[in-house]
Amino acid sequence: MSIDTVIDAWNEADPSAIHPTRGLSEEAYVESGQVQAELLATVLPAGCRVVDFGCGDGRVAIPLAGLGYEVTGADGSQAMLDRLTARSPGMAAVLTDGTALAAQLGKKADAIVSLAVLIHHSYESAERIIAGLRAAVRVNGLLILDWPTSDDPHEGGGWISVTTWSRARQDEICQRLGLKRIDSDLPWPAFRAVKAS
Repeated sequence: MSIDTVIDAWNEADPSAIHPTRGLSEEAYVESGQVQAELLATVLPAGCRVVDFGCGDGRVAIPLAGLGYEVTGADGSQAMLDRLTARSPGMAAVLTDGTALAAQLGKKADAIVSLAVLIHHSYESAERIIAGLRAAVRVNGLLILDWPTSDDPHEGGGWISVTTWSRARQDEICQRLGLKRIDSDLPWPAFRAVKAS
C-alpha cells in the first residue's frame, strides 16, 4: 500500500471504527489511550518533546500531554487532525505523511511515538516513513514504533492489514538510518537515535 492510499483510507474511515475498543464504549477507547500513554511514560524522559505520528484523534497524544509531555500530534489525515483539534484545541498539530517531518517541525523532537502507522504500510512505504521519523528526532532521542518482526514476515495487502518484518531486515535498516534497539518492557520496539554508520 502506498502512503497516499493509506492516508485516503483513514480520511474516509468511520470514527466509530478507528479503534477496536470503540466497539465496546467510548470510555474503553479513552482508557486504552491512557494505558498506552502510561506505558510510554516508563521510557520517555519526563517533560520531553514528543511527536505522536499517526496520532489520529489524540487517543494517546492527549493523555501524554496530561502526563506533562510537550506533545505534537502528527498525522497524514486532515480528518484525523480535525478530530484531534476538536478534542484538544490547544495541542500543536502537523499534517504530514512522515517523510518530511523534520522540515515541518523545524526543531528535532526528543522522542517520536508511532503506534498505529507502520503496520499498515508496504515495506517500501514504511522504510520511507521510518527514515523521515529518524531524521526528525535528535541524536540520543527515542523512537517507539509499531514495527513488528516475525519468523514468517509478511507484507500486508490492505490498509488495515498488518505488515511484519524479518529481524535481519529491520537490523539492516536500523544500521543504515542510525537506530539502536533498546531493551524495554513496552509492547512495541523501542530505538535510540544514533549516528548512522
